[in-house]
Amino acid sequence: MTLLNGLASTDGRTGGSGETLAIRGGHPLRGRVDVKGAKNLVTKAMVAALLGESPSVLRDVPDISDVAVVRSLLEVHGVRVTRGDEEGTFVLDPADVASAHMEEIDAHAGASRIPILFCGPLLHQLGQAFIPDLGGCRIGDRPIDFHLDALRKFGAVVEKLPSGIRLSAPSGLHGASIHLPYPSVGATEQVLLTAVRAAGVTELRNAAIEPEIMDLIAVLQKMGAIISYEPNRVILIEGVDRLSGYDHRAIFDRNEAASWASAALATDGEIFVGGARQPEMLTFLNVVRKVGGDFDIREDGILFRRGGDLRAVTVETDVHPGFMTDWQQPLIIALTQAQGTSIVHETVYENRFGFTQALVKMGADIVVHPHGLQEGPRRVPRRNLEQAAVIHGPTPLRGADITVPDLRGGYSHVIAALTATGESTVRNVGIISRGYEKLFDKLTALGADFDILG
Repeated sequence: MTLLNGLASTDGRTGGSGETLAIRGGHPLRGRVDVKGAKNLVTKAMVAALLGESPSVLRDVPDISDVAVVRSLLEVHGVRVTRGDEEGTFVLDPADVASAHMEEIDAHAGASRIPILFCGPLLHQLGQAFIPDLGGCRIGDRPIDFHLDALRKFGAVVEKLPSGIRLSAPSGLHGASIHLPYPSVGATEQVLLTAVRAAGVTELRNAAIEPEIMDLIAVLQKMGAIISYEPNRVILIEGVDRLSGYDHRAIFDRNEAASWASAALATDGEIFVGGARQPEMLTFLNVVRKVGGDFDIREDGILFRRGGDLRAVTVETDVHPGFMTDWQQPLIIALTQAQGTSIVHETVYENRFGFTQALVKMGADIVVHPHGLQEGPRRVPRRNLEQAAVIHGPTPLRGADITVPDLRGGYSHVIAALTATGESTVRNVGIISRGYEKLFDKLTALGADFDILG
């Protein structure tokens, strides 16, 4: 099977969203996996190529379906995307950028939420943009109001239609003073991609400062942008008249690296994650150590394993430099095998514990508190939307018939099935291909015992 535009493996090892696995668990995962560029940077860097007046070269592009979606969206807008001189390299030529029909955009966007980030570049290039209804993982309300409010401050006219959102810039875009209510990654990316060619200076306060954001700033600076970062989450962007293409190697995917680390802890295995780096994973590595895991930092990656019996921990998700929300779901699988009571406070999304229902079915002792826990000390400010999961362990997991709900939860279900004794049937596995390159090949390399049922 293949994914969109032939971007995924053609060896039958990766497939569509309806794919089902039969997994026989209870065996440690051991071996090496390599991670490529971060999904959360690569897709945004591809959009940034729209702003250049010459071709861009992006390296270490992962073979995942989200990349295929963005490639398709770029191509319907006239950007020529070809493979470069090494594996995982794209050449993106925006010479023939043109507007696209709504039907084309809607068909190619699918469930992806990336089209919203096309707004700024398309307004600069064409003076207009259309964004269809947005999809994405069902992990809670992910409003785009931050995006639209920022675009309005740049001078964009926003018209909401039943089929989506139409934007125009009759007087062009100008610099603005923007203070985000929350350090949203997506809204920060929107401001960066819009401000670099807006007339004047843009000051962005309460910006997200994730490593992927810093890497996007590096991409834009290579293109000719003038961007500076000040303390307390303030980013200044001086608009320029023109930008050129870039040549950039993407930052590694720390979400995938953390996922494999949690798999090593959960299955009592040993996994070397090639391409992982210590600085971007500092917060995660601290939690690994607290929970009883061990790791070796090497020049070309990080080796993860248990350092003895796993211990209960309390984790609070937060924006960078806090513990990422994308890290908590795989970690919870490991926490089901930890001695004592662990608590995970989810403060970023309000509905990210739905995947635990399948874990309970498999034998885990997890109680979700839909309004969070009010008692106990906290370092991360409480939010109205937060939830908490209380995990009592260790509990043996047993095989079950489960269905993947979303990207990170789906990966976590696969790891839970590999941790459990007996056979599990895991359905809708193809959604995991949005963020994990060649998942089946990597599982095979680690000694996982599974069959693809179709």
